[in-house]
Amino acid sequence: MKSYKVVEFGQPLQRIEEPTPTPTGTQVLVRITAAGVCHSDVHLWEGYFDMGGGNKYSTQKTMNPPRTMGHEIVGEVVALGPDAKGATVGQKAVVYPWIGCGSCWYCNSGIEHLCPSPRALGVNADGGYADHVLVPHAKYLFDYTGVPTELACLYACSGITAFGAVKKAQGNDGGKPVLVIGAGGVGLMGVQFARVVLGRDPIVADIDPRKRELALQQGACAAIDPRDANARKQVMELTGGTGVGAALDFVGAESTAQFGQRVLARGGRLIIVGLFGGTFSTPLPMFAFTGAQFIGSVTGSPAEMAEMMALVRAGKVTPVPLTTRKLDDADAALQDLRKGVIMGRAVLVP
Repeated sequence: MKSYKVVEFGQPLQRIEEPTPTPTGTQVLVRITAAGVCHSDVHLWEGYFDMGGGNKYSTQKTMNPPRTMGHEIVGEVVALGPDAKGATVGQKAVVYPWIGCGSCWYCNSGIEHLCPSPRALGVNADGGYADHVLVPHAKYLFDYTGVPTELACLYACSGITAFGAVKKAQGNDGGKPVLVIGAGGVGLMGVQFARVVLGRDPIVADIDPRKRELALQQGACAAIDPRDANARKQVMELTGGTGVGAALDFVGAESTAQFGQRVLARGGRLIIVGLFGGTFSTPLPMFAFTGAQFIGSVTGSPAEMAEMMALVRAGKVTPVPLTTRKLDDADAALQDLRKGVIMGRAVLVP
């Protein structure tokens, strides 16, 4: 099999050829037909996440290079382990990558994406920048009938990440308008799921005029530049002076979180999704004064994956724009994403 691995952080991905693995136990071997390039891959490739104040969280132990990145995977089952059940050779599926240890409280509670000892594909275990991948169990395979292959892979991360974040706003936004901060690939998914799950076209904030225009094309009711001196005033006018019931920050920078907080309605919820990095501070009495809630959101559970894919298969989610690149261009695609020149999502194909 062929793969492109992180061998040394911050250095070009290296092409590796090695024997195609044979599945054991409950494992399923999937021949990859498409794999998304996610912005979190940039941080994983760099070897750290910016924690603010000059502090960095190293991914050395998490990834333990050499490691094949890529956690947005779609493919065809080509072999089964002797104990594998629930899959058939030839089956086509999206792979849920946020796999836990299988035995802790989180895994037993159905929220294994929060497992403290994960086996996440493309992060803790080899993933999709390859032509084959081992999946621990058939329960992580999800049907994508009726969805284009290159699009289907995106729902394994950008899709489930946006869906999981929107679900945290559901029932907690008071029916007020919602704000999506950041109109990159995940943010655009957030626009779509806000429309489907919450039943409202969201306001979008992004510093890039091209991405604001794209967000409007994708169904946002308005798009503003958060750097504009009148940005908060614009949001207040759009919400009848109340502010937004929920702000979903798909950037995760200090400036975006601060903006999200400033436009929240009383009792509103700021949901931090993005991993850009930095620190955030606010006077503690403001929590009590405003009733605001600040929470984090990381991907979504297998049950949420099933719920989301049902919506996608039913045609209720407008496709986000994507760019396809050859697997052999994996490093170039990663660097283009790092430079911010990719609109929508980038997908690697064999």
